[in-house]
Amino acid sequence: MSNDRPDPDSLLARVTAAEAAARRGRLKIFFGMAPGVGKTYAMLEAARKAAGEGVDLVVGYLEPHARPETYALLMGLDLLPCRIVDYRGRRIEEFDLEATLARKPQVVVVDELAHSNAEGSIHPKRWQDVEDLLAAGISVYTTINVQHLESLNDVISQVTSIPVRETVPDRLFEDADEVELVDISPDDLITRLREGKVYVSEQAARALESFFRKGNLIALRELALRKTADRVGAEAVDYRQSHEVDRIWPTSDRLLVCVGPSPMSARLIRATRRMAASLRAPWIALHVELDTQHHLGPADQQRLDANLKLAEELGATVATIPGHSFAPTVIEYCRRQNVTRIIAGKPLHSRWLDWWRGSLVTELIRESGDVDVYIISGEMGETAHSAREAAARPPLVWRSYLFSIVTVLICTLISMALAPLFEPTNLAMVYLAGVVVVALISGRGPSILATVLGVAAFDMWFVAPFGTFVVGDSQYLLTFIIMMLTGLIISELTARVRSHSQRQWEREQRTVALYALSKELSSLPNRETVLEKSRRMIKQALDCDVWIIGREIALDPHSIEANAIELPASDIGVIRWVFENNRPAGRGTDTLPGTATTYLPLTSSSGVLGVLGVRPIAAAPLGLAQRDLLQAFVAQIVGALERCRLAELAEETRLQIQTERLRNSLLSTVSHDLRTPLATITGAASALAIQTSLNADQRRDLAESIVDESDRLNRLVGNLLDLTRLEANAIELKKELQPIEEVIGVALSRMERATRDHHISLQIDDDLPPVAIDAMLMQQVLINLLENASKYSPIGSTIELKSWHEADSLIIEVSDRGSGLPEGEELRIFEKFHRVEGQARSGSGVGLAICRGVVDLHGGSITARNRVDGGTILRISLPLPEHAAMSLTEHPQ
Repeated sequence: MSNDRPDPDSLLARVTAAEAAARRGRLKIFFGMAPGVGKTYAMLEAARKAAGEGVDLVVGYLEPHARPETYALLMGLDLLPCRIVDYRGRRIEEFDLEATLARKPQVVVVDELAHSNAEGSIHPKRWQDVEDLLAAGISVYTTINVQHLESLNDVISQVTSIPVRETVPDRLFEDADEVELVDISPDDLITRLREGKVYVSEQAARALESFFRKGNLIALRELALRKTADRVGAEAVDYRQSHEVDRIWPTSDRLLVCVGPSPMSARLIRATRRMAASLRAPWIALHVELDTQHHLGPADQQRLDANLKLAEELGATVATIPGHSFAPTVIEYCRRQNVTRIIAGKPLHSRWLDWWRGSLVTELIRESGDVDVYIISGEMGETAHSAREAAARPPLVWRSYLFSIVTVLICTLISMALAPLFEPTNLAMVYLAGVVVVALISGRGPSILATVLGVAAFDMWFVAPFGTFVVGDSQYLLTFIIMMLTGLIISELTARVRSHSQRQWEREQRTVALYALSKELSSLPNRETVLEKSRRMIKQALDCDVWIIGREIALDPHSIEANAIELPASDIGVIRWVFENNRPAGRGTDTLPGTATTYLPLTSSSGVLGVLGVRPIAAAPLGLAQRDLLQAFVAQIVGALERCRLAELAEETRLQIQTERLRNSLLSTVSHDLRTPLATITGAASALAIQTSLNADQRRDLAESIVDESDRLNRLVGNLLDLTRLEANAIELKKELQPIEEVIGVALSRMERATRDHHISLQIDDDLPPVAIDAMLMQQVLINLLENASKYSPIGSTIELKSWHEADSLIIEVSDRGSGLPEGEELRIFEKFHRVEGQARSGSGVGLAICRGVVDLHGGSITARNRVDGGTILRISLPLPEHAAMSLTEHPQ
């Protein structure tokens, strides 16, 4: 049966990834070492080619840099208008994300991926706009320089002495579907700069003296070429894995060193680091957890952790994988990672051990195939002495060996009881059962002792002559040999199963803890709950005291002291150092290792979000598996904090946009509604002042119009002030029991002039109970409703005002005979500054918003609906006092 069939999990992962990629747009990045190498030109050439092939392509944003050849390539391409933004007194052009999503082309050209958007944009960074386009299924052509990659930011600053403020996460570059390197020599770029093809003359001269020095350009070019080569190497690995290619492709060197608990592993790690540096190749430190290997003791585990930590500090990619057999597992991993060279240590033990156990080095060389294997010898001095110490047997656990002796004694007693019933050879099975029990409970050493003692007890008590070790029948010698071998094999296999189960249980616990944290953090709404939940779960998973200090607290030493009262005062400086330097410190690190607590920075693409402190409750430091789990926890916490930060930023942006829209609506409304009555007042007053030939009736009409418009202006200003007070929660209700008839009467009296062109139909039930209201505010509500009805009703039509009670509520309805409300506007008309489109007359959008605010303050509700025979009904429901509601229930009308 062949074992070459594809892995179903791998196939499912590839299918899922292909489906996700099919839904997303494709990202093509034109990558260069510096401005002026021709990225935009190459991008436009590719865009023209795609457009010529019938692709629906538009140019969303482009930086032409006043270059004629760039403008020439734009001819014939569809251009989307940019969004004009007022920024610090200047009008600047920004990419219009909303218009592009609405247009939904197949491909959009967006220059300058690292650009920071102006305030008020949907996203603060242009690369976030690009992510939205890709998620919407729109492919993107874009450009970026090497200095804008986040991981190279500090390197670029060190090389050029110029800080780079705008950066892009490396994942965007790594996940791009295609990266095209646009490259020219530094001399050619300097020539282009001097010819004015990059910047204008004065700016070019300054650039030549700073960023565009030849040494800087050489370093930037090397970084760009290496970054592109790394990406191509990663693509080769992905291709080999997706196409199940077993052969190694030696396109570039990749080294792997085998690491174990031996002290010699440190020498191998350093040798591999030197070799990788000379070859400028990536390297991997691999540890294989064999199923056949029993659980490491504390000393071995500590040495293994130290070796792997050393490899990580020297720049290796550290990996720990399970396996059944050492050599095949290593070679299979090498083929998956396209490793070309393996570094292993020369064995220091005697040759006869290789004959007994098999040689791992020989097996590795035999299995290596097209992978080169380098065997490095250790020094026979201190290294050999350390190796002998490492191989020393752990201290005996006397209780386990005593249990082994007791178990053999019990098996002997049982066998004596069964001896009259069974042949002696059958009694050997009782001792083998005892060996299994000892192996399961106490491990390998006690089970071997049980095997030896079991054979000796069987010989003494059940093989003639009894009571001696003399064997009267030579046939029993074969029984003894088989019994001994069977016991040893059982003890070894049982110990392996026990060790394997222990490792599997530890892996399961780590996976469960990580999954639980991920699940919990995914639904938490803010940073405070994320930090507190993370602290509790890490403490439970690692049995440690945990502190998580957020960014705001870490910036202030007094806040640190107040929020981490159990930490020593000396640790406050360590926390500040970790936050400011973005590096771990404390126990188990190279910085301040004498501190009892280990501190890790919570680092995201936007900076350090906080500091995590971990102090084991036990005296022993965290092991490698625990440190790996802690790093996974840190990644989950950072992701959750970044999600909360982006959510807060999105909310702030939404509020800014909403505020801007409200401001524009307010200015538009107020300017129009103030100008209209003021124009009428000004015109009437001017006529009265200038026209001397006006008769008494004309003067009276002009005076009345001045009074009417003044009332209207007064109501508008009053409404705006009321709306401001409602927004600020500055209105205090002065509730008193009031007859609703009086409130309605005052409102009708004040609106008598405004409603003189309409008929008022008043229907109020008799014996309505008093209602607890603020009379002045409720009068304003009714005035606004009556004004609204008169404004939108035809002249001469009837406005109906009704009031009655229903159960424990008082109902007031104002009905008109206007055109009614369009579908879906029944709730929106109560929003601030909202005006129904298509109306002959347009209001300010303030009055009904005030009505809803006042009614809500009274604990009531206000609704709108259309009348069956035309018009609108605005209905107010106010709660009646409890005693009034009970009286109405007992004595209904």
